[in-house]
Amino acid sequence: MDGTAPEPATSEMLTGWGRTAATRATVHRPRDLDHIVERVGAAGARGLVARGLGRSYGDAAQNAGGDVVSSDLLDAVLEIDVEKGSVTVESGVSLDTLLRVLLPMGWMPMVIPGTSYVSVGGAIASDIHGKFRHGSFSDSVERMRVVTPDRGVVSLEPDADLFWATSGGMGLTGVIADATLRLHPVETSRIVCDTERTRDVDDCMERMVDGDRDYRYSVAWVDCTATGARLGRSVLTRGNHATPEDLPAPQRASAREYAPRTLLGAPAWLPNGLINPLTARAFNEMWFRKSPRARRRHVEGIKPFFFPLDGLRDWNRIYGSRGFVQYQFVVPNGAEHVVRIALERFRATRTPTFLAVLKRFEHDSRSLIGFPMSGWTLALDIPASPALVPLLDGLDELVVAAGGRVYLTKDARLRPELLAAMYPRLDEWRAARASIDGHNRLRSDMDRRLDLSGAGRAS
Repeated sequence: MDGTAPEPATSEMLTGWGRTAATRATVHRPRDLDHIVERVGAAGARGLVARGLGRSYGDAAQNAGGDVVSSDLLDAVLEIDVEKGSVTVESGVSLDTLLRVLLPMGWMPMVIPGTSYVSVGGAIASDIHGKFRHGSFSDSVERMRVVTPDRGVVSLEPDADLFWATSGGMGLTGVIADATLRLHPVETSRIVCDTERTRDVDDCMERMVDGDRDYRYSVAWVDCTATGARLGRSVLTRGNHATPEDLPAPQRASAREYAPRTLLGAPAWLPNGLINPLTARAFNEMWFRKSPRARRRHVEGIKPFFFPLDGLRDWNRIYGSRGFVQYQFVVPNGAEHVVRIALERFRATRTPTFLAVLKRFEHDSRSLIGFPMSGWTLALDIPASPALVPLLDGLDELVVAAGGRVYLTKDARLRPELLAAMYPRLDEWRAARASIDGHNRLRSDMDRRLDLSGAGRAS
């Protein structure tokens, strides 16, 4: 320890990015590894959970009446190996910081999600996947140090079972202190994109299966308000990293520059009901019409390609004070009908959504309760409402019957009795968790809601 005291603890109301189910916790902001060890050792009866930048949509990084360890001050880039292509960082370093530091050197993280405002610790705990269909974030983690209640500081590499329990483990196997990441080499900070409209969701999926092999990244925006023969009409965008030869000559000297700015912020006073069937339909129609029918080899920056919503600060406020739910599921290949049925049900109930994203996975997560499996994943943002309960409960049953699962990082309302069916390695994960936390000192609101520990929901 360098002698610097941690910040004083504060009592705070916390929510996930969806802004639902706020709870109060005591928030601690350690400055170094020794502070983390001290805090984990002092966890009280309600336990402790780590929190990064708060981009989990539900209650994974909340702990009502207990302690929360924020990684706000654990934001140092510790070492960069430019020759090897690796970086070691504290867990609170954001992907935005990594991109700003690494892209000018010709490197970037192997996997990034739909926002750059995610901490490395959070990316590991959620085993994020992004638009990259061949692997998830933890596949590129070479080592991490984790502070556990029973074993203290442990250094984990991919050959350890606890590594894959921590990856995707929702912060319930320890507090990640730092990690070493393997990087992807790039020549520019641009993406060469191909964009095309598809007539319906079946057409979209056929084009993805037929053509995705030519691209590193692939994603489709889906119109959830379209009906009949146009159900699930989509805008499919795929891309590869640009080379200097792909850029106009005047831009080649600055090919690796990356200094994006967020220009706008959503006001805090936006009313409930702004996202409704009428506005959702108008937005979807506008978005589909403004997209090109077919455009080849268009060059755009990494930020607009990967992080379009990062251009609007606090965009989650547009759903008003009631907040929103993101529902994301994955089903295996051969169960494509579930995607179509889900879109039919959203349309039949006139559930408003202006953001629906369809992607493919070509890998199964190595994490014990990791989300990806070879197949199809659909994610939708929906205004929070009691009317969602029967709709989403019914979709859960459909997903389970098809051998699929929902994404815990996005979840705020799953019924706990479905968890084991969705995550068949849940008992293995529970055993790994118990081996380093025999007294359940690592807790969260999600843990209690879903009884992730298997110890009963009364605790």
